[in-house]
Amino acid sequence: MKSLRWIHFALILIFLSSCVSGGDGLPPIFGGPTSTPLPTAQARITPAPNENEAITKYLEALQQDDFETMYSMLTQASRDVVTLEDFSKRWNDALNAMSAATFEFTINSSQVGPRNAEVGYSITYKTVLAGDIQRNILVRMENEDSQWKIVWDEAQILPELAGGNQLVMEYSIPARGDIYDREGQPIVTQSAAYAFGIQTDQIDPDMQGALTTELGLLCGFDPLFIQDQIDASGPGWYLPMCEGTKAEAQRLLSISPGGLVVADYESRYYFDTGLAPQAVGFTLSISPEELNQYRRLGYNGSEKVGGQGIEKWAEDYLAGQHGGILRVVSPAGQIISTLGQSNPQPADSVYLTIDNNMQAYAQSAIEYFRGAVVVMEVDTGRIIAMASSPDFDPNLFDPNNPNNALGLGELLNNQANPLLNRATQGQFPLGSVFKIITFSAALESGLYLKDTTYDCQYEFTELPDQIRYDWTYQHCQDRVAAGRFCNTSDSTPSGVLTLQEGLMRSCNPYFWHIGNDLFSNWDRGNDIANMARAFGLGALTGIEQIPEGAGQIVDPATNIDAVNLAIGQGEVQVTPLQVARFMAAIANGGTLYRPQIVETIQPVNGDPLLTFKPEAQGTLPLRSENLDILREALIMVTENSLGTARFNLRGLQFRVAGKTGTAESGSGRPHAWFAGYTLNEENTGLPDIAIAVIVENIGEGSDYAVPIFRAMVETYYYGSPQRPFYDFGQIGYPPYTPTPFGIPAPTEEN
Repeated sequence: MKSLRWIHFALILIFLSSCVSGGDGLPPIFGGPTSTPLPTAQARITPAPNENEAITKYLEALQQDDFETMYSMLTQASRDVVTLEDFSKRWNDALNAMSAATFEFTINSSQVGPRNAEVGYSITYKTVLAGDIQRNILVRMENEDSQWKIVWDEAQILPELAGGNQLVMEYSIPARGDIYDREGQPIVTQSAAYAFGIQTDQIDPDMQGALTTELGLLCGFDPLFIQDQIDASGPGWYLPMCEGTKAEAQRLLSISPGGLVVADYESRYYFDTGLAPQAVGFTLSISPEELNQYRRLGYNGSEKVGGQGIEKWAEDYLAGQHGGILRVVSPAGQIISTLGQSNPQPADSVYLTIDNNMQAYAQSAIEYFRGAVVVMEVDTGRIIAMASSPDFDPNLFDPNNPNNALGLGELLNNQANPLLNRATQGQFPLGSVFKIITFSAALESGLYLKDTTYDCQYEFTELPDQIRYDWTYQHCQDRVAAGRFCNTSDSTPSGVLTLQEGLMRSCNPYFWHIGNDLFSNWDRGNDIANMARAFGLGALTGIEQIPEGAGQIVDPATNIDAVNLAIGQGEVQVTPLQVARFMAAIANGGTLYRPQIVETIQPVNGDPLLTFKPEAQGTLPLRSENLDILREALIMVTENSLGTARFNLRGLQFRVAGKTGTAESGSGRPHAWFAGYTLNEENTGLPDIAIAVIVENIGEGSDYAVPIFRAMVETYYYGSPQRPFYDFGQIGYPPYTPTPFGIPAPTEEN
């Protein structure tokens, strides 16, 4: 029996084997051999995207106003409904209307399915005008191509905006704050103003003298300059002149000479056609590129904002605090709700350290040159005057000013760049004023004493294959050829000089010798450059309230570099502000103060928000005895009969010290420099001042810069210059023949 069972079992196995293999023509049961192999089964695994990371990326892009990235994260269905332009505008308009300067967000919850997700987050808009606006937002998402995409809904901005509702801000804008000088005299204020010009074909010949005289007094022009403009233009031209208030123009308006054109307008008015215009600045309409930035700060976009100088630096103070009411409005214009509001706060006023009278005369003194004047208190760093020429009339930036159309175009196209503040941004070689630095380095090196002598002749031959000449070489011949006066003592070499006398006579060979000597001494090669940097050159002064340049001081690499550096040439670049600052430090005993031009920020009520305080930044690296030696030498420059500044300071009733400079400009005539300070605090009761003057491409410092320095000293003590006429003519008078700057009057044909 048992063997029979095994036989049956074997037969069953054979049968099954035949069926599985498909043998003997039977069809396969378990996938036997076929003509085409079956594919291998593969498991498909879909990565699970992180929905929280997607929302975080979306909101971080919003913080950067990166609407394009946000739009790319929407579902295809959402992008089919809203364009990138409309999506961006909806978000941008809402943020602007809210005055949302910033916002914060927190992910609170998420529910995730295979194809859909919902993420809840909390967002807080930090708005300027409506306070904090906090909302909880629920965002639906869909998995497209293994990425979570956002289903766009306007309620994602604010739930109140569902259904096409809009945000509207009702603004309350305070009047812009005023700018005053140190004594409270207005420099800038809101005022009714008049624009004045001349219509040349309407001039009354009998009143022409009154026309040019009165306009000259109002506009700060020489009457002969105005007459020249009339003559150069011919009949039928309109010549824009200047602007004035009713009080300023009272006499001119009462006379009303023929040819005078007057148009009134309301304006932010800059008195005296602009006092220190490069420093004070001007206002502009908000540009399209800046509109979003200002809307987020609470502006409605129609305001004028600071475009340069103090107007720009003090924008937060001068603009005041805007107020507003933020409302939700239906597509039909109905108010649905109020989300927040704030009250406006009056603007603050800015008081400058500038003295109105000093500033006006500084601008007049340099008006018909290119250059700059800086006047600074030696013991505080206060800027008393800061003039840059050519200057400009900030009133021309107001589109309401009838002189705007012509005057602004000429200003912006002026190749002399009047908008540049040459006092702080102009960077020039310093010429012989730099010898103060070289003098100091020589003393501190221990290799030179005040009585160390040098034979100052025409030629300097210490450099191989090169001969250099002192300024006395052919000096008088050149002056006589130009029709100018020359002291006979300036036509011969200075001879044997002490170190102090070398500075007094500004002997080039002596200072070339010092530069070459220190450079050739293995451990003294950078002494002069290091001394210059210690005097504050080659770095920002830190004035902060207005833009400035750093200048440049480079370590010498060769003997030629060293001798050029020693007389302030080569790669030396300085600003007049830097020069006034280190002259003030010499005068006050060695302290370098931070220059400042803002005295106080004064609100309508209460204590000042900001008050000027002198801030010492460093000390000149001179031993007291060497500083005294330097100061003695600077007095010799102005008082000794052989001093280079003596001639144009004769008869000045106040003691001064300083240094002349004539710097090769690299193009055209040299720059004229003078930098000095007063020595009369005890006699007058007024603080001593330091003054730096540069006149570009004009000639020698003793001829051009010294007279302007003198005019500033006399104005400081007397109220006005006492000797306005010099060898080059009258300070403030144009040394050229003007060309027409008006436009032809319109005719019936055009």
